[in-house]
Amino acid sequence: MIDREQGTANGDRGTAATIGDSRIGGVGAEASLIADPRSLIPAVNRPRLGFLGTGWIGRNRLEAVQQSGWAEVAAIADPGAEALAAARASAPDAEVADGLDALLELDLDGLVIATPNALHAEQAVRALERGVAVFCQKPLARTAAESARVVDAARAADRLLGVDLSYRYTRGMRALRDLVAGGALGDVFAVELVFHNAYGPDKAWFRDPALAGGGCVIDLGIHLVDLALWTLGWPRVAGTEASLFAGGRPLGDPSRQVEDHALATFRLAGGAAPTGATARLACSWHLSAGQDAVIEAAFYGTRGGAAFRNVGGSFYDFEALHFQGTRRDVLAEPPDAWGGRAAVDWAHRLAEGARFDPEVARIVEVAAALDGVYAAAGAGSGR
Repeated sequence: MIDREQGTANGDRGTAATIGDSRIGGVGAEASLIADPRSLIPAVNRPRLGFLGTGWIGRNRLEAVQQSGWAEVAAIADPGAEALAAARASAPDAEVADGLDALLELDLDGLVIATPNALHAEQAVRALERGVAVFCQKPLARTAAESARVVDAARAADRLLGVDLSYRYTRGMRALRDLVAGGALGDVFAVELVFHNAYGPDKAWFRDPALAGGGCVIDLGIHLVDLALWTLGWPRVAGTEASLFAGGRPLGDPSRQVEDHALATFRLAGGAAPTGATARLACSWHLSAGQDAVIEAAFYGTRGGAAFRNVGGSFYDFEALHFQGTRRDVLAEPPDAWGGRAAVDWAHRLAEGARFDPEVARIVEVAAALDGVYAAAGAGSGR
């Protein structure tokens, strides 16, 4: 295990950029993936990581971290034989563990969690209390209260906690956020947030209220709400109105079903948004949208507008545009290999000896905004 008091042998690695947090500078988004850390860090100082849950998303993050060279994939665990076999093919030298307890006995520096939502908080807290840093799939937990418990555990243990809010790591969203922060849009008074997935999740637990904590809002809406608050400098959510649907009808008993379509309006105050600014969210599974996905975060201000949107219905290709009247300027366009950057950034920071970052507490604000959607729609008591 890395000595956290001394960190790594090489603390200044200016050739590799840290992406996605307050340390972003003028270096391109892909810089941290171009520099090969294996030439910069002695192998003995790369943090040892365990991966709990190696389905598609867990394996994708495993491969991204492994290819980056910032950390060692030391151990893997998954109850599914197929997922485990695929992970072993990607990381043949990793030890196979029989669940969380076994992973925590392996002298790990960090744990990457990609399990059903209901398990996140307890698994993360247990790891943190053992002195193991955590990178967790979104959502960090099902509610703001659960999320706060994890953040408190990370703070108490002084361990790095990361959440896979991956759209922050796209070139387009970082360019758009810089535009807003620089005042190019003026006061942002309207935000339009859309995420329609024509297919929906392929695992049954996503539709189990107890395991998932909600439906399309906690699965898709979380990304957009996070992008809006992050881009606008964390304004306060002053009020929320919402409607939730399941199978084309208003959501019934939220303890027995989850929403597959949601509409919500947030009243914002503070940051780059004047009091009374409004953000509107629409998200869904299985919508007849004429393409695989419709994804957009658009910001409109007193001096201009900007949008981050998917291209051609893609889940992966995005463009970012700056609007001034009828003029549009391209801020970013495909290709952009952004999928694993959040995990790579966390591994990079862990390799540098990073400890608890207070900024991660913002995830509790995102979770509280989602709680507000469910409460406004009358579904809060069933979660």
